[in-house]
Amino acid sequence: MRLSYLDESYRGVLAADPVEVAPLLLGKVLVAGVAAGDDAVAAAGVIVEVEAYRGEEDAASHAFRGETARNRTMFGQPGLLYVYFTYGMHHCCNIVCRPEGVAGAVLVRALEPLSGISLMTERRSAGRVTSTSVHDRDLCSGPGKLSQALGLDRGTDGVDLLGAGSTVRLATLRSGVLEPAEADIASGPRIGITASLASASEPWRWWTKGSPYVSRRPAGGRPRAVREAPRTAPERAIRSGG
Repeated sequence: MRLSYLDESYRGVLAADPVEVAPLLLGKVLVAGVAAGDDAVAAAGVIVEVEAYRGEEDAASHAFRGETARNRTMFGQPGLLYVYFTYGMHHCCNIVCRPEGVAGAVLVRALEPLSGISLMTERRSAGRVTSTSVHDRDLCSGPGKLSQALGLDRGTDGVDLLGAGSTVRLATLRSGVLEPAEADIASGPRIGITASLASASEPWRWWTKGSPYVSRRPAGGRPRAVREAPRTAPERAIRSGG
């Protein structure tokens, strides 16, 4: 697997409104455990589902009431990883958007596992009541699941996804074949948002059409085998993201 890591030059793209940034992240690769000096990774997945959160102007956002110790990363420079803990059991990860000092983020809701499948399976199977192995399709099919699979927690909050020395990075495959065309992207309301909120019906969730790895799949969807090599071509709902 050959990756091209996004760097400082991509920060300007992320400095925009999360509603504009979110669909651009579909097809990008989230990489955790980057080995220094080469493309070897511990775990990686293609982003197939995202949600936008518009900071202080969005009642569903953690930043709606301003900056706190918990959400401080959301006010940092675009390209930071914002990780929060919710329901006393799940970590969820977001990609910070908008210029520094203005809160905004994109919640990563689901990944298509790409590399490090055995490690992801080990992490996701840890602590399960049954011995049944987690199916590849369900390794990263939700924000809490993918954070567990990639080993992301509050210790990785604030990591610069565009930084050369970071252990969590944002990348593309050098072939670029996994990035969906506009016609292959669907949108709809975010998941788990209180219906009374003004933004509840806004179509601020985007996913790759036909992907069996999204957190909400059509009835009757069939799993697809996961391979370590790139291919051609987004649990339980977590209320509110970035």
